[in-house]
Order: sequence, then C-alpha cells, then structure tokens
Amino acid sequence: MAAENIRVQCYICNKGNATYLCRGCSKDFCFQHLTEHRQMLQRQLEEIINDHDQFQQTIIHQKHNPDNSSLIQQINQWEKNSIEKIQQTAQQCRETLMKLKQKSINDMEKKFSELSQKLKQIRQENEFNEIDLNHFQLKLTQITEEFLQPSNISLRQDSQEFIKKISVISLPEQIRTKKNKFQQSAITVAGGNGKGQELNQLYCPNGILIDNDKSIYIADLLNHRIVKWNLNSNTGQIIAGGNGQGNQNNQLYSPRDIIFDKENNSFIISDWRNRRVLRYFDKNQQIIILNIICWGLTIDKNGFIYVSDHENHEVRRWKQRDKRGELVAGGNGEGNHLNQLNCPTYIFIDEDYSLYISDNGNHRVMKWKKDAKQGVIIAGGNGEGNSLKQLNRPQRVIVDHLGHIYVADSWNHRVMRWCEGDKEGEIIVGGNSQGNESNQLSFPIGLLFDNEENLYVADCDNHRIQKYEKISN
Repeated sequence: MAAENIRVQCYICNKGNATYLCRGCSKDFCFQHLTEHRQMLQRQLEEIINDHDQFQQTIIHQKHNPDNSSLIQQINQWEKNSIEKIQQTAQQCRETLMKLKQKSINDMEKKFSELSQKLKQIRQENEFNEIDLNHFQLKLTQITEEFLQPSNISLRQDSQEFIKKISVISLPEQIRTKKNKFQQSAITVAGGNGKGQELNQLYCPNGILIDNDKSIYIADLLNHRIVKWNLNSNTGQIIAGGNGQGNQNNQLYSPRDIIFDKENNSFIISDWRNRRVLRYFDKNQQIIILNIICWGLTIDKNGFIYVSDHENHEVRRWKQRDKRGELVAGGNGEGNHLNQLNCPTYIFIDEDYSLYISDNGNHRVMKWKKDAKQGVIIAGGNGEGNSLKQLNRPQRVIVDHLGHIYVADSWNHRVMRWCEGDKEGEIIVGGNSQGNESNQLSFPIGLLFDNEENLYVADCDNHRIQKYEKISN
C-alpha cells in the first residue's frame, strides 16, 4: 500500500498549507504566522538593545559620579554617625572632667584653708620649732603636687572598638591598688558528705545566698529543693521544695538560683526545669514569671528583678505585675557579636544599673551599661581555654565593693578575678586541677561574699559549699 502524503501543520493555526521551519525554536509556521513570529523576535531584540543602552548609561553615570554608589553612601552615613558619637562622647567627657576638676579645686581649697589657719595660729602664738616647719613644708608640697597632678583623674581608652572611645574615670587610690587575698585551703560549711538527699548532704549545689547571720541558702539543684544551713551547723533544713521533682505548689524541678527581695520580704527562686520564676514567703509559692528557661537572677535597688533567659539568649527586667519583661541585654539571637549572647547563665547588677552577664556559650563575661544597645567584654572572650586570658563555661559572676569582677570559671575548676580593662585575669582560688581536696574545686558554680568579705563557692561536683577566708591586709 502506498504511503499517505503527510503535510506539516503550522504551529499557530494548525493548517497544512506551505510551512517554513524556524531554526531558532524548531517550530513550523505558515507564511502569515512566520511574519508575526519574526516581528515578535524583532521586538525582543529591541527590548534587549534598550536594556543594553540603559545599562551603558548606568556605567557611564557611575564612572563620572562614583560618590553616588549605595556603598559609598553607607560609608558616608557611617562616617557621619561616628563623628556624632565622637563629638557626643567628647562633650560628655569635658563636662565630667570639669565637674571633677571643680570638686578637686574645692577639696584643695578646704585643705589649703586648714593649713593657712594652722600657720596663722602658730605665727600668732610664736610657738614653733624645726619639726613644725618641716611638717608644714611637707604638707604644702603634698598639696601643691596633688593640685598640679591629680592622681584620681585619668583618661581611659577602650581598644576593643574600631573607634577608640575615651571616658573620664575617677577612682580613689585604694580602689585602684587594693586587692583582697584569700586562704587557699577552704573550710566546708555545707554538704561535703557525698551526693545525696539527706539533710547533711547536697546534690550539685548551684546558686547560693547568705544573710547577716551567715546562714546560707542553697539552690540544691538535683535534690529539687532550697535548703538553709545555719552557721556552724552540720545539717540543713528544707525551706522550699524537697518533695521530689514536679510542678505542684510544694515542688521544684532543678532550681538554679535564689535571691532575696528585701522590699517584699521574700525569696525569688529560678525554678529552671519548670520554666518559671517563683516568689516564696511564709511557706507559700507564687508564680511571678512563666514560660522562661531562667538560669540566673538578680535584683536592683528599686526592687526590679532581672532574669537570664538561657533559651532565648537574652536578659529581661521585670517590674511588679509586668506581663512581659523589658529586654535589657541580648535579644538579637544566638551569637558572639557585642549585641548578642550565647546561653547566658548568672547575672549581677551594680549600683549604676550596669549588668554583668556570664555569657556561657561564648566563654566570656559581658558588661551592659544601663540602656546600652550592646555590651563590652570584661573577662575572657578569647575562646574556650585555661590561660589567664580565657574562660571555659563561666557561671556565677559577682563584683566586690572595689569594683573587681569575680567569675566561677566552672570547667577550669577555679575562681578568677578580673579588673575592668585588663587583658587577663588572675586565679583567686582553685586552679589546682579538678579534685576534692581543700585547695581544689570541681565545676564551681555559685559565688558570694559575706559581710566580712570572705568568699563562698558552690562546689557543684563535690556537692559542698566552700568558704575561703579573707586574709587581713
């Protein structure tokens, strides 16, 4: 049978008239639709040429006007903002310096007036000898030198920032030079009888608190309780929890920290595993914050409570009856930038509302001044390690009345002291490898001072509280 005569159809109209193949798209078109197809291709070519010409104009414009690029504009804006910050800081420093200088002059006038009165008196009485004259000459020389070169005013430059920030500081001489020293062999004041739930035992103590009678309150983590050890007692007493892990009114689940609210005469407890913060008074528990992995707590002189949110990498401040706390540090996701935190643990607030944060996952301690958008590194920050420049999973941080920062350098089994601005710290206690001897620690967590400046350490893996007595200067 003869093969049928098959005709190719147009891609557009499907008619079997004479068709023409477009080699570009490999489709067949009748004459009419081939013309339309070519016209469409011509329009596309003109659009490409138009785009080409516009881009060429952009290149020419950028070549002759390089200052108009978006990156240059960003640099210009950065420059403007930086200059404004420098000018603001310089003006603040001038004002602070003028106030300090005026105070120094007033103090000097008072000293000079007292000296003048004494000179006038002995001149009138005509009762003096060589010793008196030497004394007055020495006193006058001291006052003159102190006035011309005041030792309590200086400038400090922060080298951690690209633009060095200067600030005026005024510290009494004894604060800059005095450093407390402690006995290296500790006294066990709570626990120390192995891990367990008996009243003479602890099981991984964390946060600690001490009252004026030197009674110690301990967040006994894995016993799910708060215990109180009176001075020189061999056993503790349960004041909260102690009924097994749970979320009932008489239960706790791995409490991490405890602080005291003087205004409301109550304890505040970080009930870690229950994702809540409790107020405890008169054997009653009241939930004040819910749905937060709170590790550390602190309270300022106004009674505002600060909580470290281990999960959301931030610290919030809570006022009474707050529905949601106010963000005061972090809150920019997990990270190691100056406006970020990584699993913060314990916190401390000073009289100026500066917040000290153990930035556990970043192996550093941060200081966030009031209303600051970012913090500064004041300890560690050089990666995980055991050199004097490093920390390894820091826990409790406290600041003494001299302004020195103490850090429980947990995984290095030591307590470190850092002075703000120093590049490295010093080992205060521990640091003799992990162990349970009186001069050793094993994963220290809690720190505090009593009213005699003795240092207490919650020695977590040794299940004890160690007291390091201050050495009198």
